[in-house]
Amino acid sequence: MNQTAVLALMGVAGVFAGTTPTAGQSMIEETRIEVGDMVFDALVAGPEDGPVVFLLHGFPQGAFEWRHQMPVLADMGFRAIAPNQRGYSAGARPTEVSAYVIPNLVGDLIGMADAVGAEQFHVIGHDWGAVVTWFAGLQHPDRVQSLVPMSVPHPFAFSQALADPNGQQAGMSSYFETFRAEGSEQMFLANDAAVLRNIYGGLSAEESQEYVDLLGTPEAIGAALNWYRAMDLNVDQAAVTPIRMPTMYIWSTGDTALGSEAAEMTAQFVEGPYRFEVLEGVSHWVPEEAAEAVNDLLREHFGPFRP
Repeated sequence: MNQTAVLALMGVAGVFAGTTPTAGQSMIEETRIEVGDMVFDALVAGPEDGPVVFLLHGFPQGAFEWRHQMPVLADMGFRAIAPNQRGYSAGARPTEVSAYVIPNLVGDLIGMADAVGAEQFHVIGHDWGAVVTWFAGLQHPDRVQSLVPMSVPHPFAFSQALADPNGQQAGMSSYFETFRAEGSEQMFLANDAAVLRNIYGGLSAEESQEYVDLLGTPEAIGAALNWYRAMDLNVDQAAVTPIRMPTMYIWSTGDTALGSEAAEMTAQFVEGPYRFEVLEGVSHWVPEEAAEAVNDLLREHFGPFRP
């Protein structure tokens, strides 16, 4: 991939839906990031010259997931950037399943960092965004200053937990095969996207609609599902550098997709400063359902990096 990229504002910057700031709170603006022939829709907040923090969404969501966290980071002096990742942005939606392998997803992040002139940066990620976050730290320790993965544990811990066919995680991840099946996008979109809407349990109808609007076509939801279709859980530990940068992993006890075994095992695979934060009774939608708790944790984590 050509790493030459350009960041350009899309018309008149405006406050993103649902993010009207209160007094002293930074505005969120719509943005476009070009990486080679790919164009990523994104949201930005905070001073343009502030240290960069990328916020990577999961499935089946988008940059809107981070509307509660971006103003907090911006008010601390950081440049918060939340892209709609590969497949979620209409201008970055290749049709081949093979285009969605981890190296390409991480490459998108590095390309976007180059686009905004960030030689070094921080990464926050939830769900699949956490997967990209972990691999960015593993593969680019010279670029990544700190990590805040949410929900998904370290990939080595997850693969070990998943390898036990009788274990907790194997049962919790049984939906993988349904998601990976050819044509599964039709299941998600039938009956006014009933299955897709049902996934967002715990979110309001208005919040869910933001994601349905983003992913409510066969092309869009199909591209998002290609992340599952392309995934390879056979991670070679010898091929990557250990996690040595400051890392705060946030996991919630009410997550029905990600169990405690791999979450607790994650500490074994992080050699740098590490925090494991558990949110009791919170479901999978951590940044939204537990916004205030997450924001407090982010203030603590990013305090030492504050410009």
